[in-house]
Amino acid sequence: MSLKSTLFRSALLTLYRSGLYGLTPRKLSGVGIVFMLHRVRPAPETNGFAPNALLEITPEYLNAVLTTVSALDYDLVSMDEAHRRLQQRHFGRKFAVFTLDDGYKDNLEYAAPIFAKHSAPFTVYLSSGMPDGTVDLWWMGLEAAIRAQDMLDWSWAGTRYELTMASPEQKQNAFETLYWPLRNQPELDQRIAIRDLARHCGVDMKQLTRDSALDWGEVRELSNHAYCSLGAHTVDHFALSKLSEVEARRELVEGADRIKQETGLWPRHLAFPYGDVGSAGPREYELARFLGFDTAVTTQKGFLTEAHGTNPFAIPRLSLNGDYQDLRMLEVLMSGLPFALASLLPSVETA
Repeated sequence: MSLKSTLFRSALLTLYRSGLYGLTPRKLSGVGIVFMLHRVRPAPETNGFAPNALLEITPEYLNAVLTTVSALDYDLVSMDEAHRRLQQRHFGRKFAVFTLDDGYKDNLEYAAPIFAKHSAPFTVYLSSGMPDGTVDLWWMGLEAAIRAQDMLDWSWAGTRYELTMASPEQKQNAFETLYWPLRNQPELDQRIAIRDLARHCGVDMKQLTRDSALDWGEVRELSNHAYCSLGAHTVDHFALSKLSEVEARRELVEGADRIKQETGLWPRHLAFPYGDVGSAGPREYELARFLGFDTAVTTQKGFLTEAHGTNPFAIPRLSLNGDYQDLRMLEVLMSGLPFALASLLPSVETA
């Protein structure tokens, strides 16, 4: 866990112990919440190195979250129902929506039964390249490459990386050294780079995708699930703002069309890959509107407000982050108090 995560956990627990979160005006948490998840599975053996653990929660924690959110008097609703309430300004009760990004096998194996147990609707935002096997899960490939080697001597884009990666701490440092140089590259260059690094370290990127991604049979099973709806998440999980408008539109249209081809339904809801301000902005929001999606969600942090009834194409979400699997911290986050404090202290980031 990073130092930032450790400090933020401490701050959340301090707010919990103070009881201040319980005095927060209800308006600070908006009219509803869209929760963001990625993977739901039993905690894997990591040997102390788990840089992508923030993208995973355990089935036990998901079960506890659903119990807690219901106990806090939230309606558990679908994205369709959230959109209807926003459009019709139906704000009598607060509501919560659960969403999962990318399209992992564990969404069907572990998450779906838990949502069904709670009669809780959920949306899986699917990158069509996951079941088609074209997506390079580069953040997972980076972790696998570092895990596979104790030393790295690799050159790319004029930079030579000579890294010792024997201990968990050294592996974490290597991940942090390489992550942002890869993340900040143009999208196609990034994928070429991670494939080269993976080959250098003996990692099969296609096998990584096959092992973790839903196949189309499983996608159809989710599509037919009583509580699941499928949303669009582009084709190959590119940051749309880094693409030309033509390329971005193609990613959106072809991803949604591929889902319709396999399931018979064109997805009504969209999640922008990465979803931060550097990956999706006004151009992408307008594209989502123009192409006929009902809503589009980001990874920007916050709550649903009445304003999202007129502009549902930049919806914020609250991450169920693997570094914060503690119901005390969840209740503090749901109060809205950390976000209010963060607005007063711009240097403070929330989970």
